[in-house]
Amino acid sequence: MINGLSHITLVVHDIHKTTELFNFLFDAKEIYYSADTYYSLSKEKFLLVNDLWIAIMEGDPLPVKTYNHIAFKISEGDFDMYLDKITKLGLEIIDDRSRLPGEGKSIYFFDYDNHLFELHTGSLEERLREYQKE
Repeated sequence: MINGLSHITLVVHDIHKTTELFNFLFDAKEIYYSADTYYSLSKEKFLLVNDLWIAIMEGDPLPVKTYNHIAFKISEGDFDMYLDKITKLGLEIIDDRSRLPGEGKSIYFFDYDNHLFELHTGSLEERLREYQKE
């Protein structure tokens, strides 16, 4: 039986720059850094975003950008604050997809290594409710 999400691992070109991004944007806490000791494939850091374990490992960035993404839930009241932070980091923001009125708002952006993230104000229940209206 699946008990929940264990962790998300992202391969990044500059582990320190990505750590700064997660610290600034998501108030992540660094809980481990391997430095030059490799227990896995390369240098790695473990970060906590609330209780979510994010592992970042040094390697080559993704060669192309895709719509595969990780979505974090944010409150409607924090939407503009996050948009401002993403802009300050100089990250590429892409247009939101078309949405039904009650399914929430999103900010989509690429990090330095072509990973797509979404910050979303809605919930699964709200989205399903809007889809059922159609």
